[in-house]
Amino acid sequence: MKKVWFLFVFQMIVCALNAQTYTFNMHEMNNTKYKIVIDIKEHKIKATKAGREVFSEYFLNYTIDCQQKRIGLSMYLSIDLELFGIRDAVTEPYGSSFFIISRGKGMAIRLEDGTEYTLKCDNSTSHASTYDQLAKNLFPPPSPPPLPPSNNDYRTFTVNGVSFHMVQVQGGTFTMGLTSEQLEGLNDDVLWLYDDEKPAHRVTLSSYMIGQTEVTQALWLTVMGSNSSYFTGDSRRPVEHVCYEDCQEFISKLNNLTGQHFRLPTEAEWEFAARGGVKSRGYIYSGSNNIDDVAWYGDNSSKTTHPVATKKPNELGIYDMSGNVDEWCNDWYDENFYSNSPSNNPRGSFEDGGFRVIRGGNWIGGAEGVARRNRDFPNYSGFSYFGFGFRLAL
Repeated sequence: MKKVWFLFVFQMIVCALNAQTYTFNMHEMNNTKYKIVIDIKEHKIKATKAGREVFSEYFLNYTIDCQQKRIGLSMYLSIDLELFGIRDAVTEPYGSSFFIISRGKGMAIRLEDGTEYTLKCDNSTSHASTYDQLAKNLFPPPSPPPLPPSNNDYRTFTVNGVSFHMVQVQGGTFTMGLTSEQLEGLNDDVLWLYDDEKPAHRVTLSSYMIGQTEVTQALWLTVMGSNSSYFTGDSRRPVEHVCYEDCQEFISKLNNLTGQHFRLPTEAEWEFAARGGVKSRGYIYSGSNNIDDVAWYGDNSSKTTHPVATKKPNELGIYDMSGNVDEWCNDWYDENFYSNSPSNNPRGSFEDGGFRVIRGGNWIGGAEGVARRNRDFPNYSGFSYFGFGFRLAL
């Protein structure tokens, strides 16, 4: 693909737009005519010459930088992630990527090496409107999130047109850690993986609020101005590929925009909400004993994240606390913390071990890894991964 782009001096003759397809007519230096078609529905880009297809490839990832007015499209290559116990191929970006840029009176295509080619629309279509329509079709505004149950208190916040709900969690006392119902179905040879969830212990929490869903790419984009996620194409998906420090930067900017004091939940707050709070019915997963009712995980995700709130909520009206993406908590990780945890509003270890707590399981894991109790492998706070996201607390 890079060879194709480098051969062209670009001039956009036609900027034909419908809801799914953009067509660019271009000329090579010797005046050979090419047509480039970007098909949003199929996530595909192809080049034809004299009606003959000379290139066709999928772009399974696209990003937008609102501040720079730049859309990035990346070609993909299939790889096998056997390290994660997955035999199906997933996609990994390789070198052929390019950017569509809006710059005042004109548009351009920029290659990875910085080379730019000017795009000139015909007189009937303005550059600005063409870019804005392409951006809108690639990144449509998300539909409003569903309202929590009428018997639950919640607050709705809106930032630059993107709304999200925070659900009230009434304080109470619960048993935190590996409880009896969560041992069901676990093989003896994997029980050692859950040693850091022992002993189960009683914890009392004050009331707080927690995000109805994971932070979406729409909210991240409107606050941060760019999208770092691996899986894109639907702004209702949870933001991922973010480290703990990224979350803190986002929260700081969100607080400046809203005047609120959003934060990451503590591990205890996260688990209490996942269990259903004072309304808990003792489910294995967050909201059901049937994992497929409430979670996107390795057996049903098609190896990708999914828009939030597309599975059933738990007892508090909270979505996706089992599966989809793992979620950062604010606590430092200590494998022995449960043995000496305070009983009232525990905040995690006071010792900086370099690792933060991750909870909930993700789209790539098995059923045993997305039970509401899942205390996933802790990670260095500067590490990001396409299974890591977060939700807010207040």
